[in-house]
Amino acid sequence: MEKIKRFIDIQIPVTTCTLRCHYCYITQHRLFSASVPKLKYSAEQIGKALSKERLGGICHFNICGNGETLLPDEMTDIIRAILEQGHYVMIVNNGTVTRRFQEMMTQYPEELKKRLGFKFSFHFLELKKRNLMDLFFKNIDLVRKNGCSFSLELTPSDELIPYIGDVKEECINRLGALCHVTVARDENVEDFVILSKLSREEYIKIWGQFNSPLFDFKIKIFNEKRQEFCYTGLWGGILDLGTGILRACDRTFLAQNILDDPIKPINFRPIGKCNKAHCHNGHAWLGLGMIPELQTPSYADMRDRIDDKGNHWLRPEMREFLSQKLADGNDLLDEKRKVQIKRRAIVNNSVWNLRHRTAKIVSKFRNK
Repeated sequence: MEKIKRFIDIQIPVTTCTLRCHYCYITQHRLFSASVPKLKYSAEQIGKALSKERLGGICHFNICGNGETLLPDEMTDIIRAILEQGHYVMIVNNGTVTRRFQEMMTQYPEELKKRLGFKFSFHFLELKKRNLMDLFFKNIDLVRKNGCSFSLELTPSDELIPYIGDVKEECINRLGALCHVTVARDENVEDFVILSKLSREEYIKIWGQFNSPLFDFKIKIFNEKRQEFCYTGLWGGILDLGTGILRACDRTFLAQNILDDPIKPINFRPIGKCNKAHCHNGHAWLGLGMIPELQTPSYADMRDRIDDKGNHWLRPEMREFLSQKLADGNDLLDEKRKVQIKRRAIVNNSVWNLRHRTAKIVSKFRNK
C-alpha cells in the first residue's frame, strides 16, 4: 500500500439537482433549475494534470458538486481519468442518477473499482416524497456488488426528527447498519452555525443516537477555532474543475490554475494559520491529518460501518488507504519555517477578511 501524499477536494460547478431538500443552500437560493454546465477541461487533460508524478504520489480525491455531482455527462470519463492515475476517489452524490452508476459499473475495470467509493447522501424526506427510496438503495446495491466502497450519510434537520425511527428501520432493513450523521450548518450566517432550533445539548442527544463517529467528531470540533499549524495547501487543497483553480483553502489568497498547463510544476504552499471560525469539513481535512499533532479518528473510521453480516462498507484497499495520515507520506516542516509561514498568514488573512467584508457591504448596498 502506497502512502497517501495529498488530499484534494474537487468542486464540480453544477447547481442543478434532482431533489429539493429544504435545508440545502441550492434550494434556498433557487439555483436547482440552472442548466447543467459544459465543463471547460477534457477528461484527458484533467487526468494528465493530476498525474501521480505531478502531484508527488498517490492522492485521495473527494468529488462534490453544489448540486448533484453526477449530472454532467463528462463525469464518468473524468472520474476514470483520475482513477487511472492510481489515485483513490470518493464521490458525494444523492443516489438518484442511475445512468451514471450503470456507466461506471459497466465501463470501469475491477482494478479501478477497488479505489472508487460513493458517499450517498441520504435525503430521507425527499426520497420518500418522490417515491425514490427503492431506486436509491438499488443504486447502493449496484456499486456494492461491483466491488466499490460506499458510505451512507444523513443530514440532520429538525423536520426529520419525527421520522428518526423510520430512518433507522430503512437503514437496518436495507443495509444492516445505521447511516452516518453529519452536522448541518446555516450558510446564510457568517462563519456558520448549526442549522437547528434545538440547543446544542438537545441536538447532540437526538442525533447522537445513531452512534456515528462522523457526527461525534464533527460536533466536537464545530465552532472550535484551530490555532495549530495547518499543512493545507502543501498537503492538499480545493480544486475548482470549472476554472482549473487550486486553492489552499476557501479563505486564502493561495491559488493557482493547475489545469491549463498539465506539465507545469505546482507550487504547493501551506496556509499555516487557519482563517475560519472552525474547520467546516474537519472530518476530512483533520481526519486525514492536516494538523499532524491533533489526535483524531481516522477518515476511514468516519466513513466505514460493519453491517449485521460482518461486511465493511469500505473495501479493504480503500479502508487501508484512508486509515493513513498525511504525515505518513510527507515530511514535516521545522519550527522556524512554520513560524515564518504563520506570520505571513496573519497578514494575508487580515487582508482577505477586509476584502471579504468590503465585498459583502458593497453587495448589500447594490441590492437595496
